[in-house]
Amino acid sequence: MIRSPDHQGTSLAVDGEGGPRAAREDVDRGRRTGRRRVFTGTLTADLLLGDVHSLKGKRAVVRPIVAELRRRFSVSAAEVDEQDLHRRAVLGVATVAGDAGQVTDVLDACERLLAERPEVTLLSTHRQLFSDTDD
Repeated sequence: MIRSPDHQGTSLAVDGEGGPRAAREDVDRGRRTGRRRVFTGTLTADLLLGDVHSLKGKRAVVRPIVAELRRRFSVSAAEVDEQDLHRRAVLGVATVAGDAGQVTDVLDACERLLAERPEVTLLSTHRQLFSDTDD
């Protein structure tokens, strides 16, 4: 199920299987049966670093970004690829919550933070949302 924010900042289901009401009913069914749902979301962000000429300079840019993601959003974050290239970085971010909308909101905020950083250019992102009921 893909989720997108509506005009009030909450998430609505946008798949063809019933929309927001179906998503709400899934949560309600989970509460009635006593089964708690767990959602895990990941975000992979490919970044181009600005005026960086060495791996030491790259570290000086990437470490504060990773630290800010962790501090502001209580997520797991790390540089996960392109460690040997001084002008590129791939950051991985992960979060866990009992509500898919909360996971989406946190990943949205993380992506906005990366897009707003003046010292990097956000080239691309990839997201995944997992449920404990996924096979």
